[in-house]
Amino acid sequence: MSTQELDKKHIWHPCSHMHDYEEHPALPVTHAKGVWLHLEDGRKILDAISSWWVNIFGHCNDRIVHAIQKQTAELEQVIFANYTHAPAAKLAAHLSALFDDRLPKVFYADNGSAAVEVALKMSYHYRVNTGTPLRKKFVYVSGAYHGETTGALSVGALGLFKKVYEPMLMDTVEAPGPDCYRCPLGLNRDLCHAECFTGIERVLNEQADQISAVIIEPMLQAADGMKIYSAVFLKKLRALTADLGIHLICDEIAAGFGRTGTMMATHHAGILPDFVCVSKGLTGGFLPLSAVLTSETIYKAFYAPFSEQRSFMHSHSYTGNAIACAAACAVFDIFGESNVLAEIRKSGAHIRECADTIAEHPRVGEIRSIGMVTAIELVADKETRTSLPVNDRIGYQIYRYAESEGVLLRNIGDVIYFMPPYTITKDEIKFMTDVAIKSIRAICG
Repeated sequence: MSTQELDKKHIWHPCSHMHDYEEHPALPVTHAKGVWLHLEDGRKILDAISSWWVNIFGHCNDRIVHAIQKQTAELEQVIFANYTHAPAAKLAAHLSALFDDRLPKVFYADNGSAAVEVALKMSYHYRVNTGTPLRKKFVYVSGAYHGETTGALSVGALGLFKKVYEPMLMDTVEAPGPDCYRCPLGLNRDLCHAECFTGIERVLNEQADQISAVIIEPMLQAADGMKIYSAVFLKKLRALTADLGIHLICDEIAAGFGRTGTMMATHHAGILPDFVCVSKGLTGGFLPLSAVLTSETIYKAFYAPFSEQRSFMHSHSYTGNAIACAAACAVFDIFGESNVLAEIRKSGAHIRECADTIAEHPRVGEIRSIGMVTAIELVADKETRTSLPVNDRIGYQIYRYAESEGVLLRNIGDVIYFMPPYTITKDEIKFMTDVAIKSIRAICG
């Protein structure tokens, strides 16, 4: 049987409509390099989304490959309870340095959803350990996405992922979040002072004594259509949560490691959260790994003699995997030895410049960008900003057309976005955006 036949017979693919595979079977990839995926049939496809936002330095990056090969020959895995190793320790120091060692404690997990679960559990467990167990609510904002395990879904707002499971989820609170394209106050994200903050401000003030933490994606709500909002909102949120004694969890899983033009998205606002979750680009897209960063204050609430039973008894079999940690250390080495952030900002500006050539199309509602993320939101009506009919699947049709032209543009609803590896060249950017624009015109007229 061919790869496609075996795939169709046995594999249940993630986050996709299974019926679509009848008409469009999964494409078998044999190898990849840089921004290019090479298929069994000899075609190659430009990976414009870094394979779900993870391959920040391109596929099969030589530096990371070498680090993995070296580590594999020395130590692949060891139980991380009561044992440690150099790659994990070195990586923890790198991660802590992202926040000037003010978040010096690092807990490893396997993926982004798991990191969110750890942060939620740590926050509430801290309340129990410090005598305030009634502070058990978690607040998230509209448009939020933090993963698809039960705790992560509980603090997510997107019905596509959450609705069917709501009866089994935690009791959480959704607060109004920023929606700059369809701002109810009619303001501009680049000029406003986050006047929309009054919605979540009211929720937090009214329920402060019941809330353990607020969780938010800083600057970029990726899964909700690459929505970008003002750093002022984050600044206000940090100030208020600090005043009310509410933990702030920043989910940097999609936005961290340079994607928004700063090393971490929270750096745009100059704030220090209580917890930071990282994953995706952490290993350069090579291996699953995530981490939760937190403060000495949080850690000390769990530091006690055995008889007090305060420890955080959470674990994963592959916690602190040595090979994954070595890959992540190589990622930090690349950041440290070249001016990656400046190149990200330069390439991001070029992508936006290319994308802007279709700005006047009647179906293009907004083109928005931050760092090396550019999104084109398609609408039914440019003036009213009315969304296209969901069942028309316009974004999906564009994705399929672009794929046939050699570019992977996995849509989010009717948002077409660019999130390529940082190593993409100027010529590759032109090819990527030209295909995207051609695809939009082909489907939308």
